Amino acid sequence: MTDHPPFSALIVDDDASMRASLLELLEAAGWQARALSRATQVGDALTRWQPDVILSDLRMPGMTGLDLLANLDAVTAPPLVLISAHGDIPLAVQAMQDGAYSFLEKPYEPRRLLTVLRNAAAQARMRRSNARLTARLRQLSGLDRVLLGQSAEVTALRADILDLANTAVPVMILGETGTGKELVARALHDLGAAPDGPFLALNCAALSPETFEAEMFGVAGGAEGRLVAASGGTLFLDEVCACPPAVQAKLLRVLEDNQVLPVGASTPVSVDLRVVSATNEDIDQAVANDRLRQDLLFRLNTIVLTLPPLRARPDDISLLAAHFLGDMARVYEVASPELSAEDLTVLLAHDWPGNVRELRHVCERRVLAARRGGGTMAQALARDAGGEDLPATLREAVAAFERELIAKAIQTHEGRMDAAAEALGIGRRTLNEKIVKLGLDKEALL
Repeated sequence: MTDHPPFSALIVDDDASMRASLLELLEAAGWQARALSRATQVGDALTRWQPDVILSDLRMPGMTGLDLLANLDAVTAPPLVLISAHGDIPLAVQAMQDGAYSFLEKPYEPRRLLTVLRNAAAQARMRRSNARLTARLRQLSGLDRVLLGQSAEVTALRADILDLANTAVPVMILGETGTGKELVARALHDLGAAPDGPFLALNCAALSPETFEAEMFGVAGGAEGRLVAASGGTLFLDEVCACPPAVQAKLLRVLEDNQVLPVGASTPVSVDLRVVSATNEDIDQAVANDRLRQDLLFRLNTIVLTLPPLRARPDDISLLAAHFLGDMARVYEVASPELSAEDLTVLLAHDWPGNVRELRHVCERRVLAARRGGGTMAQALARDAGGEDLPATLREAVAAFERELIAKAIQTHEGRMDAAAEALGIGRRTLNEKIVKLGLDKEALL
């Protein structure tokens, strides 16, 4: 992971001393900053340089801050923060209603100015990051969409799959639970020489020695066995180390002879199967403990693919999360929640013992929470698989629901309390009373 570059700002002010003061303040705080004396110069400047935020005076000759706001592209332009004299507050409020990020009165308080600019810049970067993720997901096709990721490990894995797909060699897939072993097996099948052939996935832990022959080999004069039905396709042996020893011997005979003998039959039936196996166990330890026959292992592991755990590919987490959020949003028919900087911090700090499967479930919980008007990735991670914790009383539940709705409204409207109150359908005074009663920290939300 690389360090984030410093935030950048474009200053627009016709007062030379104010430009110099703002440049000095921002550069001392570690920002990259450039300054212009006229708002009419902004359009050309943005074609050459894309700052995270624009800081502009409200009243300027030629083009005012309001004019500048009207000329900026609402989708692609950086957020605009205005500085205004006290008498210009009605105009500044109008500017915020028209889409400006925020405004500050002169004389500004340096720490407050830096906080507002930092929040605006962080929001702009997250918006651009989400746009890049969306564009990347739209461009994916084929194996890129099946095995999502841009880390070196996943890129190499995709290359291996493409290289092996058209061969008939047995492949063993190693990896922790939830890393996508069956997904890789299906990709080998779908990209192989017989993608229209059957794909038979067997959970070896569920194979019974007593019923194995009848179910898998079939019965003379009766039902066709599953192995015969899968002939011409791929046999996927999942959890192969958990296969009962007696069944391992019978499977080995099928793999060596390419024949099955239905129960009660005297003539074997030929089968043509591409064999792919998978396990989350240490195969050498399984052989040493007599849980996996060594001769069966030698028949299965001509090629071994090892899938990396999610914690080893942190650069893929945001892409996977955006993909799963989009998928789940379509399933539940809601707008896909955007990933905030706080969401990404939480996701990157998690160890992901359940790997990609766990991330998918977390994203589903996040989308379900969005249907109710709230939720964060931290909350989605905190809930166990049994469901979310419920408040003990109805009063606590109502308070928690109000707190979540009000917090979201304040964040959505970026601290504009009149707009938040209108969106909630309550008066400004009622909103203030609820903020105090519920113990909400408005500054912490912004």
